[in-house]
Amino acid sequence: MNLVEKRGIIRYCLQPKLETCFMINNKETEANLIKHAQEAMEKAYAPYSNFSVGAAILDDHNTIHAGCNVENAAYPLGVCAEGSAISNMVLSGGTIIKKILLVSTGEKLVTPCGGCRQKIKEFSNDDTQIIVFHNQKTTTFSIEELLPESFSGKFLL
Repeated sequence: MNLVEKRGIIRYCLQPKLETCFMINNKETEANLIKHAQEAMEKAYAPYSNFSVGAAILDDHNTIHAGCNVENAAYPLGVCAEGSAISNMVLSGGTIIKKILLVSTGEKLVTPCGGCRQKIKEFSNDDTQIIVFHNQKTTTFSIEELLPESFSGKFLL
């Protein structure tokens, strides 16, 4: 793990040239989420749909984790940005999504797909915010609004 300190913000990088997560100051949380989701979206691999998505998660350690969509010629094998960011969070030791922010190249406001809603549910609590940044403004949802009466691990215990 590569550790870099810059202006009082400690950055943790899993790969020396790839910043996928870092610690932040709370007062700049939403701006940082937007910035990192947009940077991730720019790195998306979407040659078939030309529909790029970026996601940034603030976890229970106040760490941001970014992810982008990665398409595959065999469509079901692609990875959504939300799933990519959740994987980065889990790899770094995060367990709860406090906030997840999404950006896309879509012309309309784009919320997570059904599969990603279920993935977000797995790592959310009642306070989790799902934020979509579109047309220079944010719209915030709860997981209950996006996935009402959902299935979760509590049914398996």
